[in-house]
Amino acid sequence: MNSLNLALYLSAYLLAAVPFGFILAKVFAGVDVRKEGSGNIGATNVLRVLKDKAPKLAKKLTIATFVLDAVKGAIIILIAMALGAEPAVLWLIAVLSVLGHCFSIFLGFEGGKGVATGFGVLLVMIPIPSIIAIGAWVVAGKVLKISSLSSLFGLIVLLVASYIVHPQIEGIGVHTPIWIIAFIIFYKHIPNIVRVIKKEETKVI
Repeated sequence: MNSLNLALYLSAYLLAAVPFGFILAKVFAGVDVRKEGSGNIGATNVLRVLKDKAPKLAKKLTIATFVLDAVKGAIIILIAMALGAEPAVLWLIAVLSVLGHCFSIFLGFEGGKGVATGFGVLLVMIPIPSIIAIGAWVVAGKVLKISSLSSLFGLIVLLVASYIVHPQIEGIGVHTPIWIIAFIIFYKHIPNIVRVIKKEETKVI
């Protein structure tokens, strides 16, 4: 591991750890989303909370949160690509970005669910499966009306599509990093799954 790779890894984690949902809601609406709704800092909880607390800002801040969470996951990968980093390095950056968002050092290693950040990194690394997955997420959202279930459905579609489109991942051969990202996202959704089983999950989309 050379110094440049180490700098990229550290940058990926720290940038992804920036809790944009928390910052935007706090600065523009005066709301701490960690203490409202599900307590999550992601776009879904920003929407859920601000629909009641600051309805005029809800959609704008939700979109901004999703975009920033996605971009922060992609930007270090794009920089690393421009610097000629090898695929293995790029995939480790992708995994560290999702870890940074889900387990932020700035929030006591708490964080979001990883959906937007995961989408951001995977859109760069495997664009076609990612586009298919986001399409599946949108359709599932309209049918199920539950963000967590829609996200998990999109995640399953992503995994399947990644094998169909890329039987072997270029440069590394295996799908291991994709499975790691999927596992992190699934793990962060366990409380949502429990609420779904108990029929307590809130419909927000």
